[in-house]
Amino acid sequence: MRPVRGAMHEQLGDPSVPLDRARQQTLSDQVAVRMREAILSGRAQGGDAVPSSRALAGALGVSRGVVVRAFEHLAGEGYLDVSQGSVARVAVVDRSASPRRRRSLPDSPTRASARIDLLPGFPSMTRLDEGAWRAAWRSAAARAVPSAETDDRGLLRLREQIAEHVRHARGVSCDASDVLVTAGTSEAIMLLTLAIRSLRPGDPAIAVEDPGYPATRRAIVRFGGSAVGVPVDDDGMRVDLLEAIDPAPHAVVLTPSHQYPLGGRLPVSARVAVLDWAERHDALVIEDDYDSEFRHGAPVLPALASLDRGERVALVGSFSKVLTPWLRLGYILLPRRTMLHEAIRRIRDDATCPVPGIAQEAIADLLESGAVRRHIAAARRDYAHRRGLVIAALGGLPGTRLTGLDGGLHAVLTLESADAAARVRNRSRAAGVAVADLADYTIDETHASPGLVIGYAAPTDTALAEGLAVLRAAVLAERGRE
Repeated sequence: MRPVRGAMHEQLGDPSVPLDRARQQTLSDQVAVRMREAILSGRAQGGDAVPSSRALAGALGVSRGVVVRAFEHLAGEGYLDVSQGSVARVAVVDRSASPRRRRSLPDSPTRASARIDLLPGFPSMTRLDEGAWRAAWRSAAARAVPSAETDDRGLLRLREQIAEHVRHARGVSCDASDVLVTAGTSEAIMLLTLAIRSLRPGDPAIAVEDPGYPATRRAIVRFGGSAVGVPVDDDGMRVDLLEAIDPAPHAVVLTPSHQYPLGGRLPVSARVAVLDWAERHDALVIEDDYDSEFRHGAPVLPALASLDRGERVALVGSFSKVLTPWLRLGYILLPRRTMLHEAIRRIRDDATCPVPGIAQEAIADLLESGAVRRHIAAARRDYAHRRGLVIAALGGLPGTRLTGLDGGLHAVLTLESADAAARVRNRSRAAGVAVADLADYTIDETHASPGLVIGYAAPTDTALAEGLAVLRAAVLAERGRE
């Protein structure tokens, strides 16, 4: 690594103090922290020139895109003055201010501020049968749940309906005794992490997809585990790389039906391989059944749990993408391993299921009446139409690759460089269109190509078409720079 000259050399460019690629904090966040500390400590003064992104990237041994994202973040906080075509300089700041009081990036729309929200993670609400929805909640409100029916695993009637739903939709043989009702995927990961901790000495190491779902990593780390990133390719997690991790992780979390966010579908050979790995290492496989209901032009594969003969797979599901994200209700289909069942029951000892009884009753009604099944069928047609809009607007653009469209509620647009992705994102944001940065889903930013994650489920057709037109224009403007 080359030395960086200037006021920030000691803090930023010393190769004897490398960035930590094993940390949960992204590389760009680590660079931003170092720069912020240099400014607040007085080692870098207001008006000092900042090393160029290229020089700093070379000194730190990271891609230039890592440094560009750190610069953007600090400019938004007010620590750097960055003007296109000129040298970035340290802004004059109050050094008594805590970094916790930083202001947020002013030109980065959130869901609340964006004119058109193309951030991933939200389903469409337009196809929900309002009559069935209201009837289910009215019925649930009128029905008193006898105290004898309360169970820390969840309402028996709901667990029976979930088991039927999983048997029909995911091809898994199960019954109500295998089902644990949860307050969504994050609670499921929390329970499983705590259960593993109680059964194994030390803090559990859990392998996760990289890039992958950030909330999964946060839940693992928050409740005492460590998340070990495993690279992802077009088919999903590189399960062949699990064997190289030493010591072997206690568990692996993966999204085999529709990898989040890249969209791959794990082939049968890899599914068998991960089950064999789990058997050899006495590990748990946590299958996050994310977006499995929504396939476009490809048959729905049965869940990984349907192949499980060694009782190694815990299937995690949620109704947030199927019905509404405001409803925090999901489930774990537990393998029939007594120790795991008992560990989770101990965690919930003397406590009831965190999901309100009225919500459990309402969802049980919707499942029993067939309303959920009908809604999924209607939503699948709706999303297939919106997928077509994405392909028409962004497919085949020079210097890009459009992927992740075989299923789910979002697409991924990869670009030629992190700089190009940042400029396209910023042009879109300036026009009021919010999209996500693929780098935000990574542990090691070298595990993903530069790109954008584009949600197409929540906006109306009109808003989606307008947002895609803005994004297309931003990509074409980027090509015009060359």
